[in-house]
Amino acid sequence: MKRPLILITPGDPAGIGPEIIAKALASPDLPSECDYELLEYPKTAIEGKPDTHSARIALEALEEAARRLKEGSADAVVTGPVAKDSLQAIGFPYPGQTEFFTERLGARDTTMCLTGDHLTVALATIHIPLAEVATRLTTDAIVSCGRLLADYMRQRLQRSPRIAVCGLNPHAGENGAFGREEIEIITPAIRELQSMQLAEFSGPHVPDAIFREAAHGRYDALVCMYHDQGLIPLKLLDFDNAVNITLGLPRPRLSPDHGTAFSIAGKNLADPSSMLRAMQRAAEMVISAPLPS
Repeated sequence: MKRPLILITPGDPAGIGPEIIAKALASPDLPSECDYELLEYPKTAIEGKPDTHSARIALEALEEAARRLKEGSADAVVTGPVAKDSLQAIGFPYPGQTEFFTERLGARDTTMCLTGDHLTVALATIHIPLAEVATRLTTDAIVSCGRLLADYMRQRLQRSPRIAVCGLNPHAGENGAFGREEIEIITPAIRELQSMQLAEFSGPHVPDAIFREAAHGRYDALVCMYHDQGLIPLKLLDFDNAVNITLGLPRPRLSPDHGTAFSIAGKNLADPSSMLRAMQRAAEMVISAPLPS
């Protein structure tokens, strides 16, 4: 029987990607049920000094990984950290790797999910300015995010998950006193999600209180309305072990939840915990689900 193959991209090689990948691949805690392949790249970047050359190496690896996933010669990819500004300086038109893989793999609906030891969050809006969240948040976006999160958590937990949906405004709008998004956008999305019977959805929950309840085990995951609403509490509690997963792709794409850390590149100071966890989660996903044809 064919063993699952997990690709690994180096990220920007001027950062800590190569170091944390090497440490993770050498870990005795790496799942043995899968094979792992670090995509080849020229060892010509200077550690700690990102430039257009190192950005092009990162982009070429992303393109190769997307091609391999699309053709089916790999079952998942774990991507090393990249510098979005460096990529965009050489013509990368996407806000992040999530959007890149969504387009390259022809996915219709995807969302960003981050999961750690204490929290799992998915984002109804991702890489957009905070000033635009209220105008771009839609019922359909929340439903799509919630459905993808429920599918992932059901596979992972092997039961119906308990998912809390956050409000957008202080006090979840206080019945319209602080905004009507909860009434007009979020509550209709929750009702639609509840009708699908994919998970135990509840909300809209007060954003400044719900993460504590989830961290204490009352909920398995949360649907968050914007990027920092979900990522600030997650990185506070789970920075060293959290993993970024793009939900909705035909094959899994994961990454550590941190950046390139150019300031410590080449100094043997980088913690590989998040990269190792990304490889472990990738193995879980390809082993527990039927591989796409």
